Amino acid sequence: MSKTTRLLALGAAIACAVLPAHAQQKPFNLPEGPGKEIVAGSCGGCHNLNRLGATGYTQAYWHTTVRMMMNFGVHIPQDQVFTVIDYLAKNFPEKPMPGAKLVPGPVQVNFREWQVPTPGSRPHDPLAARDGSIWYTGQLSNKLGRVDPKTNQIREYLLKSPQTAPHGLMEDREGNIWFTGNHTSIIGKLDPKTGNVTEYPMPDPKARDPHSLAFDQNGILWFTAQQGNMMGRLDPKSGEIKLITSATPRSRPYGIMINSKGVPFVVLFGTNKVAAIDPETMAIREYVLPDPKARPRRLVITGDDMVWYSDYSRGYLGRLDPATGEVTEWPSPSGPHSLPYGMAIAKGGIWYNESGTKPNTIVRFDLKTQQFQSWLIPSGGYIVRNMDTTPDGNPVMANSTVNGVGMIEVK
Repeated sequence: MSKTTRLLALGAAIACAVLPAHAQQKPFNLPEGPGKEIVAGSCGGCHNLNRLGATGYTQAYWHTTVRMMMNFGVHIPQDQVFTVIDYLAKNFPEKPMPGAKLVPGPVQVNFREWQVPTPGSRPHDPLAARDGSIWYTGQLSNKLGRVDPKTNQIREYLLKSPQTAPHGLMEDREGNIWFTGNHTSIIGKLDPKTGNVTEYPMPDPKARDPHSLAFDQNGILWFTAQQGNMMGRLDPKSGEIKLITSATPRSRPYGIMINSKGVPFVVLFGTNKVAAIDPETMAIREYVLPDPKARPRRLVITGDDMVWYSDYSRGYLGRLDPATGEVTEWPSPSGPHSLPYGMAIAKGGIWYNESGTKPNTIVRFDLKTQQFQSWLIPSGGYIVRNMDTTPDGNPVMANSTVNGVGMIEVK
């Protein structure tokens, strides 16, 4: 795939991750008004303009979205930026979203949020490092960022190759920060002490969109390649990468976690399945979820090796017992259109984001009582794509469209 083609594909994916099929089929004419010509030329260079018909944001969120695209190479004259934002906000306002249903409960929390320095950075994945800092991937700023919650200081590290589109994050035992590069099809390693970046390119050009990653107990880095429909592992000592193709076509391998026995589990966002990979042979075993409409997007694994997943399409929290294949599900508090997404385990509960509500919520599911509790995200949230947990048990999050990073202090 050429660089131009990859840029167009990524631009389309960023603009509309999940759109109804008819939005890509019916012709769409832009409304008249100042900014129309620039929108037609600039936005139309990355994706079909009829996608705008299924998109809607507030003025503030359109501002962030336009900055995202400019960060990634879309040219808009500086004196026309606000004209474009005003045009988009007027003609493509935010569409109605389900109201958040808040569930009271006994747990008390305090939200802390930080705006990242680069406008339109699109913080994608967070990482709670061992030293108490919070890292994030600036997917459209080509940077990794580090937040010090004690001092509120933020430092950003520019990556080696332009338009890397960093996505997932992990920390190794030496404190290096590993990331996936969506656009350049690499796994990268940042040394925070020097700022040096080492890149490990995919050995197969079909391994597009390196996505999420996780270290096993032996220090091997496992990862998914969503658009390539692949999964793989990287040996940091040798730099060798081994790839396997998902057993199900177009299954979109997404979130990945390692259980206590060193077995990687992957949720297949393009179908109703969860996959397990034999760490020695790399053979794949698939678990079929009962509802064919299920689309698991993120997962966590509890100490008893139960696999918990967010069913994005149906609005459910699910649990898979890999030993028996048994699946148990609970409807998310805000209903079938709540779009459960990023997840973490912290202090006796499963924490996740309802990304489809207005505002977004953080939901806690108590593992003992099996009761829900939920809170509004003060900034509005607007799509928490992944979560992590600090060493002292506080969930952290990256909020893409509000260009921020957050921590939930559990009292």
